[in-house]
Amino acid sequence: MLHLALHFLIPALVVWFFYKEQWKKSYLLLMSAMIIDLDHLIAVPIYDPNRCSIGFHPLHEPYLMMLYALFLIPNKTRLFGIGLFIHLILDFSDCVF
Repeated sequence: MLHLALHFLIPALVVWFFYKEQWKKSYLLLMSAMIIDLDHLIAVPIYDPNRCSIGFHPLHEPYLMMLYALFLIPNKTRLFGIGLFIHLILDFSDCVF
């Protein structure tokens, strides 16, 4: 349950510290990165707190992180890219702990 809460709290902290002037737009862009969790819908069960998402779900493959890093380069997609990396780092923490 803490893991799921962190997916909302960490982006809020990033917005609080770095994007206060446009916090609504920034938070929505960071949260839009949650779209990569659509791949959970093809898993059985959809959510398993003991499963490591990295390498299990198709959109959570390590090699895709290089592709996702490209979102960090243009200003227009940077917040989405930051959201993706926050999401993947939090998912990776499930694999470690």
